[in-house]
Amino acid sequence: MKKYKMVGMCLTACLILGTVTVPYEQMTVQAAEAFATVRGSVMSGTTTELLKLSTLEGEMQIKIDSTTDTSACKILLPNKVVNVSVSHGSDGYLHAVKITNETKAPAVSLDSSSTATVVGTIGENSNDEVLYFKTVQGDMEIKIDANTNMSGCTFLMVDKTYTITCVRGSDAYMHAVTIEDAAAGSVGTQDSIAPAPGVDLTPAPASPVTVSTSPVTGTVSDKTKENLLYLTTSAGEMQIVIDANTDSRSGFVLTPGRRLSVSVYRGSDAYMHAATIVGVKDPVIPVQLNSSTSTVTGTVGSKTTENMLYLTTSAGEMQLKTDTLNSISSCKVLVTGKKITITCARGTDAYMHVISITGA
Repeated sequence: MKKYKMVGMCLTACLILGTVTVPYEQMTVQAAEAFATVRGSVMSGTTTELLKLSTLEGEMQIKIDSTTDTSACKILLPNKVVNVSVSHGSDGYLHAVKITNETKAPAVSLDSSSTATVVGTIGENSNDEVLYFKTVQGDMEIKIDANTNMSGCTFLMVDKTYTITCVRGSDAYMHAVTIEDAAAGSVGTQDSIAPAPGVDLTPAPASPVTVSTSPVTGTVSDKTKENLLYLTTSAGEMQIVIDANTDSRSGFVLTPGRRLSVSVYRGSDAYMHAATIVGVKDPVIPVQLNSSTSTVTGTVGSKTTENMLYLTTSAGEMQLKTDTLNSISSCKVLVTGKKITITCARGTDAYMHVISITGA
């Protein structure tokens, strides 16, 4: 009996000795090895240190370490679907070993002859295909491609500040070529993009809207009038009244197909009313204007956007850039067929540029 006890004690001692003498590096590798891969969508509240993931089994909280392999996924925006291989941590948390993207569609052709660099923050409506980017010039929609270089940023997250170099794609969208973390205090200090001139729309809102509003996003219908916006949304078509209190200074072009964000509230007439209208505008690239100006009268064409005015005149259709626009009077919004008088000048880019607009 004593002999068996002695053998058992020897085996126990050998096991303890073997555990103690395992190399530290080997223990570390074993601790970092992934034991499972989970798939889910990123939730609000995710940070660069903690990934909140909604899975079929429920919510998971997964720590992100300096050793986490993020080379295949830089996007941690809400609702983004990711695959995460996880390991057990000594702190009781699951830790991300590697985060990977879902497969993306092929990129469209890009025009690399002209690039723009903008600094801003990512809006909450952004997803893994389109960034709603808030800059000092206004909101932009910038697409992300499979070839977008994001090596200069840690992760893409809502409300974080980034520097994006972008070009125009064959689908008419701006596409991100490179995305980098912006230096602290860099918002609004771009060197390659001049701030947009302050547009002084008159009449300005008669009085500020103080009631509670709700945001809606959609595209302008061809039924839109100067006092009634027909907005096609994911929930259907909305009729939104434009009145004296509407602030349209950031979204005054209401031609068909224009994408808008509108803050709305219910009026005493049972209609929804627009408190603010915000459109999507391209970044402004500096241009010199000729000192000689021209005055032209015509009607707004249906192809007009926040960036380009198509003006139908007695001599034909004119195409004018709006990046130097600094005054609008006697009209709150521009709709198809609206009669206006403009002052314009030739720019160094060979385009005619609008300086002022006056409603008829």
